[in-house]
Amino acid sequence: MSKKHTDVTASKQINADLLQFDKEHVWHPYTSMSSPLPSYLVESANGVHINLASGESLIDGMSSWWSVLHGYNHPKLNAALVEQAGKMSHVMFGGLTHPSAIILCKKLIQLTPAGLDKVFLCDSGSVSVEVAMKMALQYWHSKAHLENNALTKTKLLTVKNGYHGDTFAAMSVCDPVTGMHQIFEQVLMQNYFAPAPSINFGEQWHDDDTKALRQLFNQHHHELAAFIIEPIVQGTGGMRFYHPQYLKTCRQLCDQYNVLLIVDEIATGFGRTGKLFACEWADISPDIICLGKTLTGGYMTLAATLCTSDIANTISNGEAGCFMHGPTFMGNALACAVANVSIDLLFENNWQLQVQTIEKSLKELLQPLKTNNRVKDTRVLGSIGAIECLQAVNVAVIQKRFVELGVWIRPFGTLIYIIPPLIITTAQLTTLVNAITTVLAEDKCFI
Repeated sequence: MSKKHTDVTASKQINADLLQFDKEHVWHPYTSMSSPLPSYLVESANGVHINLASGESLIDGMSSWWSVLHGYNHPKLNAALVEQAGKMSHVMFGGLTHPSAIILCKKLIQLTPAGLDKVFLCDSGSVSVEVAMKMALQYWHSKAHLENNALTKTKLLTVKNGYHGDTFAAMSVCDPVTGMHQIFEQVLMQNYFAPAPSINFGEQWHDDDTKALRQLFNQHHHELAAFIIEPIVQGTGGMRFYHPQYLKTCRQLCDQYNVLLIVDEIATGFGRTGKLFACEWADISPDIICLGKTLTGGYMTLAATLCTSDIANTISNGEAGCFMHGPTFMGNALACAVANVSIDLLFENNWQLQVQTIEKSLKELLQPLKTNNRVKDTRVLGSIGAIECLQAVNVAVIQKRFVELGVWIRPFGTLIYIIPPLIITTAQLTTLVNAITTVLAEDKCFI
């Protein structure tokens, strides 16, 4: 037996052992430990390809849950990490600061909608939402203290079909039925929910879509600290693209009833919808914005919550004298350094042209699937393409089939969707959609 053959055999055994340990001991997201979904061992990733240890090279249609903006193993992002690591990887942000964080905050203030000029750096998307909610609640606590009034604004209003993360405050503004968190209902903050927007992006607008929302604002505004919403795209709640006028009305109602507006741009920020930030479709500025996912181009976990000077100053002048939050890894230097380069790459690569090219290809490729007998609807916005099926997918089976077809797509519920890295080619997009077309014809892929 040759040495090469022996090495290959040994490598296969090592990989098999790793996967077995993973199956028995490593708890993956939204997966049972007693009957886990299969996991595929990744050896490397480059460009739009995820390379499995078993030899397959998969075109990534998911951007690793929306985060990998410029593709994997990007030389400029790699260089940013190496350069920053040569100086320092991290220092505490309490009492210390560093150029990477300062430059990043300056860029975020310049890029985000007008009026958002205070930046709180944090750990992840869910934590960004936690920070935003705490900002809103502490703002009204401080305002009541400063004005010697009773505190009444302690609730939030949102819409159904929304998703804002898995931490406790974030769970309380996720859809109470479809938001995956109904088992925690008895211990969550009790907030208010309006019906989800029903008029789709591009359809004819009429004000009836906000009738129930207006009633809730009118009835509960004295209790409401903030209204929170995913702008234009409801992601995990069904990849639903709603009319920009709905969001514009949300801004108007918040102004009318003295309620803060929080927009959760964690999934939609940095060009994904065809605007740099999705709230630009409605030409509005929120009081607080949440950013994450693509902030570092998918390299490291980092998020940011930006707010107005009024919010920051009111909190700072209140009873506590400071904002009551401080993550250990806040302003991590490695993450900030790569985020700065990722933002620069957006403009160097002409992100608008990249997104327009993807959108055009997706519309052409998904249009024929509208008549498929398993498909309820197809929709495209920017670099996001969604196929809503009439049946729920069998995740384990359909995932295996996608791997066999050379693509990485992770469906959920009745949705098969793709949101690829911006560097993807039309040929690679065609491969992704051809794989979807193939599985739509296979009964075993659906429940």
